[in-house]
Amino acid sequence: MPASLFVPLALSPRALWGHRHLLTEPWSGQTAPPTSPRALLARDTGEGRASPDWGARSALARSDVAGRLLMVLPCGHGRQRQRLFMGLGADLTEPHTCIGKPNWCQRTVWGTGFWQLQIRPVHQEEPWPPCSWGEGGNNAGHTVVVDGKEYDFHLLPSGIINTKAVSFIGNGVVIHLPGLFEEAEKNEKKGLKDWEKRLIISDRAHLVFDFHQAVDGLQEVQRQAQEGKNIGTTKKGIGPTYSSKAARTGLRICDLLSDFEEFSTRFKNLAQQHQSMFPTLEVDVEGQLKRLKGFAERIRPMVRDGVYFMYEALHGPPKRILVEGANAALLDIDFGTYPFVTSSNCTVGGVCTGLGIPPQNIGDVYGVVKAYTTRVGIGAFPTEQINEIGDLLQNRGHEWGVTTGRKRRCGWLDLMILRYAHMVNGFTALALTKLDILDVLGEIKVGVSYKLNGKRIPYFPANQEILQKVEVEYETLPGWKADTTGARKWEDLPPQAQSYVRFVENHVGVAVKWVGVGKSRESMIQLF
Repeated sequence: MPASLFVPLALSPRALWGHRHLLTEPWSGQTAPPTSPRALLARDTGEGRASPDWGARSALARSDVAGRLLMVLPCGHGRQRQRLFMGLGADLTEPHTCIGKPNWCQRTVWGTGFWQLQIRPVHQEEPWPPCSWGEGGNNAGHTVVVDGKEYDFHLLPSGIINTKAVSFIGNGVVIHLPGLFEEAEKNEKKGLKDWEKRLIISDRAHLVFDFHQAVDGLQEVQRQAQEGKNIGTTKKGIGPTYSSKAARTGLRICDLLSDFEEFSTRFKNLAQQHQSMFPTLEVDVEGQLKRLKGFAERIRPMVRDGVYFMYEALHGPPKRILVEGANAALLDIDFGTYPFVTSSNCTVGGVCTGLGIPPQNIGDVYGVVKAYTTRVGIGAFPTEQINEIGDLLQNRGHEWGVTTGRKRRCGWLDLMILRYAHMVNGFTALALTKLDILDVLGEIKVGVSYKLNGKRIPYFPANQEILQKVEVEYETLPGWKADTTGARKWEDLPPQAQSYVRFVENHVGVAVKWVGVGKSRESMIQLF
């Protein structure tokens, strides 16, 4: 495995934390600074120097990383699903695809979606092997744009659009079967065809029942009454289902497809347990069982042993594998802004448990971050702008949750959060999206550090009350006041926009590999 792929992880703590000495003077952009991620990558790949557009796409993009898993992680507060796309040649435009092991994509801050996935194989003539995902449920949402058509996915892997790919829902996912089929029907009206023939479901995945969703809502009401605030869940039953899973009372796909009489008994017991905790909860037990029996026959042809499926994919004929994340790092149950988080691990470690993949199979880790920061629902948001700037970002960025339709809160880019997400996930490179939303601004602020009680802190606080008290230190960069939506290569971007991208790179210690300036596939500029 070439060291160059993991250069960002090799940076010193000072470089990782982006101390201001890394970029203290205006930079012409003609060459990469010697300590920047670009220069390090160029040096370690033997290219001698980083070209201005970082456009040299070395052989390491494909052949040198054979047998590694590419990961793309949302870097923030977004609704997470870890989906594995085996056979997807590209997530954004055409990321470096690796043969044999999956790579991982994750959003890095809070945003739930509007990460457009422009899907196509690296080589159009190549056959498409299987595709899959492994964490969360239909609390997540992705808008996927293909040939001008917008699809909304919550449970189905985005790769289901491609008729030559097989999609796999892993064991870490919690599945609401009525929601799965409702989602499929909505997308069929937009052009999705024969999805049942291309979808495989792990027999170990847990089931979300209607009463889980009802309990989700009741718990929110209870929190509001007792504490004066709620978490702001999507009320999709995700938390209660993971609670059943942790209590060892949950039911899985394999239970549904086995002895239905035994399944029915366990279902009734589980429903009664929830009714004892929530006396007002009404459950149509017989009606739900009848419906579930019908769903069982519909999904039976799709169900397989997920562990063996993944083992075959990793050890059989070479395949291109991509794991997609929907929920972001700061919604992770362990590393997020607890308790305002989701109920699963949506950072890179969740890939292993959610899909049954050994750690050594994980290859590149790509972080997806907007050029500004958003989050849906309640919780601390240090760089939030409750003013005309926040309104401008919300309106220009069309910041509404895909799953709930809730208005997203908006603010300046927070590099403390991005660095924290990098600490947890170890990003190989970043995709900086929606740069075009900043086109109209004369100046742009970026949060670079936090102060607590007048002293700068080198960490992201775990406690929400403390996080609410931090003072953000900003650096102000010049805007470009120009339309970037027509840009198709690095040189097309205004110098100030290029400087903004490089500022992010140097303060985080991770190279930006893609820059997004619009919805379409063509709007994703690949830098190297």
